[in-house]
Amino acid sequence: MSIVKNRNIWFGISGALIALTFVLIFTLGLRFGIDFTGGSLLEVELGQHVTIEAIQSELREIGYSNMTVQASGDLGYLIRTETLSEEEHQTILQTLEAQHGEIDELRFDSIGPVIGGELRRTTIWGGFLILLLIGLYIAWAFRKVSKPVASWKYGLLTIVAAFHDVIVMVGIYTIMSHLFGWEINSAFVAASLTILGYSINDTVVVFDRTRENLANDVGETFEETVELSVRQTFKRSINTSLTTVLALVAIFFFGGESTQPFAFALIVGIIVGTYSSIFLASPALVAWELWGKRRR
Repeated sequence: MSIVKNRNIWFGISGALIALTFVLIFTLGLRFGIDFTGGSLLEVELGQHVTIEAIQSELREIGYSNMTVQASGDLGYLIRTETLSEEEHQTILQTLEAQHGEIDELRFDSIGPVIGGELRRTTIWGGFLILLLIGLYIAWAFRKVSKPVASWKYGLLTIVAAFHDVIVMVGIYTIMSHLFGWEINSAFVAASLTILGYSINDTVVVFDRTRENLANDVGETFEETVELSVRQTFKRSINTSLTTVLALVAIFFFGGESTQPFAFALIVGIIVGTYSSIFLASPALVAWELWGKRRR
């Protein structure tokens, strides 16, 4: 089956996934961690199993009504509240210890709302700047094969494919966040940047083979050249992604609960990134060229 000739199928799949992502975001919402919203996160381990409702009730009695409690492992609990002072932090620990005996404090993080907002803005602008610089570099690197497609189109489509991968990953992650309470935090940002890098690298590999074949006059038409380039890099892309995903699956199942959201985001992103580099970026290049021909 021709990958390029059936491009409308791939475009339809990607369009449906992106549309579903925005539906999920607007209906389920994004669950931001304290890295972005500001607040305090306290993780404790009790000596016995206690219901989440019991802990919430105990904290409300001492004045902490605006908080959430989430189980973390068999006896662990994550408590998220507004930004706490050290005195308030100790008050919560003493209350839990009085009710449930000796407890272990696993971590305590506190970030002010101003810092959280600044981090959110920096992350967004930094991501856009990185994509812009990468697109410009690819346009410059492909300047010698500006026919029949202008070199800047390679750069733009590389960015679009990478952005597509992150958006789809966010949609699937939103479902998991709703089911398991996973948050969008600094680790999620690191996973997103890793996915961007992987996706861009995979797409550029395919485009680079197209550049070589164009320089060597391989294929009678531009569509044939792109189809051949995709098929020549198909096995390489699948094998590289498969080995990476297998390692991440091992981390997901055996690396502990704290690494599961990070590993899951990478697994989804790499799978979607492999799909976009093969079935989206190169077919879009052909579609853009044919559209330009019709306009001319």
